[in-house]
Amino acid sequence: MHFEIRHPLIQHKITWMRKFDTDKKMFRELLNEISILLMYEASRDLPVREIEVTTPLMKTRSFILEDNAVAIIPILRAGLGMTDILQDLLPIAKVGHIGLYRNEKTLEPVEYYKKLPKDISERHVFVVDPMLATGGSLSAAITIIKKEKPLSIRVLSIISAPEGLARMEHDHPDVKIFTAQIDEKLNEKGYILPGLGDAGDRLFGTL
Repeated sequence: MHFEIRHPLIQHKITWMRKFDTDKKMFRELLNEISILLMYEASRDLPVREIEVTTPLMKTRSFILEDNAVAIIPILRAGLGMTDILQDLLPIAKVGHIGLYRNEKTLEPVEYYKKLPKDISERHVFVVDPMLATGGSLSAAITIIKKEKPLSIRVLSIISAPEGLARMEHDHPDVKIFTAQIDEKLNEKGYILPGLGDAGDRLFGTL
């Protein structure tokens, strides 16, 4: 199940991300801003509990997230570009990491790194990766995470290709995907068109 968040602010920011001459600093800032807007939508049904607080004027009842409510799991390496700002937004979140590379012979994703919170089974997981292209790596990452039995899994992706969304619908129909833009298609090399290039390279200056 996927949701395209077609908000004017998001569309404006994606336009500047797409431009080839947008520098690394601005690209990262735009990625951060869109990540916050996606998280706002993706987290709207997280459970809260009521507590009593004292304002400067009186006592009142209000609501907070549980300390173990959330885990953020970036897919290395581009997912790191979304992680810091989401930690700032949700300081209660624990962060894990999953690293995958594509086997050039089989074209299948291979896990090379995994570090997940020990209490992930008590948390709602947000997997973050700026680009959902073929869906192979994301599907593999979700399979890894599902073995730990988290409360739920949601995906935040800036740009998605129809092919990747279809792969996810087939492999993991129970996972909600929140994306800022669904683009046209993949090219013969598996890059999203029109896309915005390699998000990792643009984030880290390795073009």
